[in-house]
Amino acid sequence: MKEINADRASLAERVYDAIRNAIILGDLTPGSLHSVQEIASQLKVSRTPAREALLKLADQGMVRFERNRGARILETSVHDLEQVFSLRLLLEVPATYRATSLIGEEELRHLAQCIESFRKASVRNTRKHLELDARFHRIIMRASGNRRLADFVDTLRDLQMMRGASTAARTRTLADICDDHQRIFERIAARDPAGAASTMRDHIALTSRLLIAQETGEIEAAEKFESAWIDLLHIPQATECRFPPRSDPGFPLRTDPG
Repeated sequence: MKEINADRASLAERVYDAIRNAIILGDLTPGSLHSVQEIASQLKVSRTPAREALLKLADQGMVRFERNRGARILETSVHDLEQVFSLRLLLEVPATYRATSLIGEEELRHLAQCIESFRKASVRNTRKHLELDARFHRIIMRASGNRRLADFVDTLRDLQMMRGASTAARTRTLADICDDHQRIFERIAARDPAGAASTMRDHIALTSRLLIAQETGEIEAAEKFESAWIDLLHIPQATECRFPPRSDPGFPLRTDPG
């Protein structure tokens, strides 16, 4: 981990970011045990911001405090991966739908730059691939207009990335993954919300199956995985339900039993 410069913006946030990134990138390995003092010493900060950051990471399921021993770096299991991808499907698909209508030209340029960098990245550089992949998805999530959702999806991706979990050069080529992102980008650039959301769903679902196959060593386990949650894109539109237009200031509530 790199030493923290306390003269810059919020020390607590910088300490948190440093420890989180060290976990994600494998500098703090899954299963390893670290004292608060050890972490603080490596970052050249006091114990207080280091402990606060570790407590926050414990709430997010990335570390576990053990009495009189320190913080244990946790390792994601196959079950964890299933839960993470179920949540990603539940959140990222509708967020992509909304982002397609709201995204600006500058954000579209950043997405295009991500794809270009993707194609230039070495297939052996898993860390670079994960960083670019996270950036691509983050731009779309933030374009949805819901910063809390974007931050939460970042946390989900952190849990996935803790193991360096990537399909690149294992069960998929980097070119195939780039093509996935290219298709998502094209649907967003075409202002096609349903197409963009559907393409995002297919991308996340395929990635989840392949990662589970890598974790278990059993292709059958991956093929059986399906999100336990309803795919909102497949829910038929209810013809009986009518919501008032967004411009209606009243939004009256019905009080009659009908």
